[in-house]
Amino acid sequence: MLFINATKFMLDLDKESDFEDTFFTVSRTSEGLYKDRSSKFHYYSFPVKNEDEIKIHLSDLRKKYFDARHHCFAWALGKDGERFRANDDGEPNHSAGDPILGQIRSNNLTNILIVVVRYFGGTKLGIGGLIQAYKTSAALAIEENEIVEEQVKASVEIHFPYPVMNDVMKLIKTHDLQIIAQEMALDCQMMLEFRKGLQELIVNSLEEIEGLQLISP
Repeated sequence: MLFINATKFMLDLDKESDFEDTFFTVSRTSEGLYKDRSSKFHYYSFPVKNEDEIKIHLSDLRKKYFDARHHCFAWALGKDGERFRANDDGEPNHSAGDPILGQIRSNNLTNILIVVVRYFGGTKLGIGGLIQAYKTSAALAIEENEIVEEQVKASVEIHFPYPVMNDVMKLIKTHDLQIIAQEMALDCQMMLEFRKGLQELIVNSLEEIEGLQLISP
């Protein structure tokens, strides 16, 4: 059976607001067009979770704008944007990718990709003009999107006998855990997802359930 210390449980919940497991990103895809002296800058921002998603978005845009001269971009991944990249794609060094990345950082965003596709209009903008154009395009891509706060997630796989199902479901309901996958039989399996700040509390609570096996905390 699962027994919960009520006082400890309430204290744990009070601490949830202190968890440093959240970050800011964009909620959807945004797109638009910025013009400067006949050059056209098609800008996009995407919420992304990994580099595979980034590659797909870049590939799609290269197909859509196959005749464009430059597909410049920047992205950041991880809670604190610790993984990132900026690409000038043929523009002068640091005139495109870095201004885009600068807008991502100045807005404290991560798990985001911004792409700016340029069609040259015949008039050179100069280094300063390019920096301003890519900075403005990236800023508009963010401004025309929606910034949302997300939680860093953790997951765990559990195996347990069917008779303790009620204890497991009670814990899931109490902490609003998400069931990612499940297989229900005499021996049940579940993959649960929850905010990372709750990981220690969730793992300890699961370990208190008799007969439950923790596979991957």
